[in-house]
Amino acid sequence: MHEMSIAQSILAIIEEEMEKQPGASLKKVVVGNGALAGVVSDALTFGWEAVTVGTSLQGSVLEVNEIPIKVRCGGCKHEFLPEDKLYMGCPECGLEIGHEVLQGKELQIESIEIDD
Repeated sequence: MHEMSIAQSILAIIEEEMEKQPGASLKKVVVGNGALAGVVSDALTFGWEAVTVGTSLQGSVLEVNEIPIKVRCGGCKHEFLPEDKLYMGCPECGLEIGHEVLQGKELQIESIEIDD
């Protein structure tokens, strides 16, 4: 389960940021998970709970925002959100391949919420 190592990486980043806020406590971390990132959101949330046990971040919440796939047609340049990860026929011209992925591959920390 690579989500555990991703949770550990997020933990390291957040711990570094929390050092800049002495006396603050972490309430929530919001992560954006692209549909093509290959990360299972529930597994990442479970991993977060596991890696924060016994740390100053225990009890904080990891919230995952699902980021849909958005592509630009390689033919007519129409931008659209395909309903399927495998079949991405352009609704304008019907082209099925050669699209540019504009969003959906990212995995990123979007925000953190702390109490001073």
